[in-house]
Amino acid sequence: MKIHEFQAKKIFSEYGIPIPRGDVAKTPDEAKAIAKKLGGTVVVKAQIHAGGRGKGGGVKVVKTPEEAFQAAKAIIGMNLVTHQTGPQGRKVKQVLVEEGLAVEKELYIGVVIDRAQGAPVIMASEAGGMDIEEVAAKTPEKILKVAVDPATGFTAYHARKLAYGLNLNADLIKKATPFISSLYKMFLAKDASLIEINPLVITKDGNLLALDAKMTFDDDGLFRHPELKELYDVDEQEPLEVEAGKYKLNYIKLDGNVGCMVNGAGLAMATMDIIKIAGGEPANFLDVGGGASAEQVENAFRILLSDKNVKVVLINIFGGILRCDRVATGIVEAAKRIEMKLPMVVRLEGTNVEEGRKILMESGITFEVATTFEDAAKKVAQLAKA
Repeated sequence: MKIHEFQAKKIFSEYGIPIPRGDVAKTPDEAKAIAKKLGGTVVVKAQIHAGGRGKGGGVKVVKTPEEAFQAAKAIIGMNLVTHQTGPQGRKVKQVLVEEGLAVEKELYIGVVIDRAQGAPVIMASEAGGMDIEEVAAKTPEKILKVAVDPATGFTAYHARKLAYGLNLNADLIKKATPFISSLYKMFLAKDASLIEINPLVITKDGNLLALDAKMTFDDDGLFRHPELKELYDVDEQEPLEVEAGKYKLNYIKLDGNVGCMVNGAGLAMATMDIIKIAGGEPANFLDVGGGASAEQVENAFRILLSDKNVKVVLINIFGGILRCDRVATGIVEAAKRIEMKLPMVVRLEGTNVEEGRKILMESGITFEVATTFEDAAKKVAQLAKA
């Protein structure tokens, strides 16, 4: 689960991490009032779940409350397009108005789970303000990494190692050590999967502040954090993913045109891979799970077909706990209600496979049968191109 910058900064402040003064505004008048309260130069920042907002025109530096009003008026309601939103963009519904700061230097710091090392990793770089992916690709030597062994935990040594690596002076090292310690403490306490501050700034008066804030949480840990669930912004989510969540379906929308319905995350990933190998482009990840009912299968099929980019459908089911006849029943019921018109390729194997195939054969629905994994991928790739 992702949250907005202003929400992340509120959590930062609870853990003693310094942030600029500011507040969120949903109207230009509110932005003007906040700017008047702050006095002097302020920054008006669009609040969406995406980076690159400044390049897209979603961040404006202004010097008066009236200019803050005009900036908020231009940003609120705009369709902000960044490299992370895709060409469709994201509608801005609120802005963060913050005090302007005299910045001496911009840094980067973040905490993420490194699955290869099986541990949280704290990353830092002097190349703050830039996309960290770009830094990693072009100048990886500029990124410092410190893994924290979950068995022994975080120590002051980790913080000092990063602070020295960032070439901070003695005074800033004293400030950076508790800063990084609090960041890591927050990461663990909130079951976060990612925290990024880009940029982390050194001000001209020698302080460290989180000028930006990004937090992503592990969905499986949210049952421990009812306070975080309240931060969920449904308007920032992909509508089809929100709809899938209502039926406990694992669905992620992608950019291709081959709709996939699969049972099991591993099989779903393999299905997307083999579609790519065959020359096709998957339109989604959709795992209906091992214990899905016919109703859930029907809802999954309906959601899959709601994507206007889908031109052909691949159903790849290995019947174990989820029997093939149950899947076939759900497919037939959904196809009849939606009036299925797209070409469809079906591969069924496993428990009650003959019963499932019979249900499909007698349904009156037009589809192609695939006998192997590879055969299924080739057929949908050819149909998509046609």
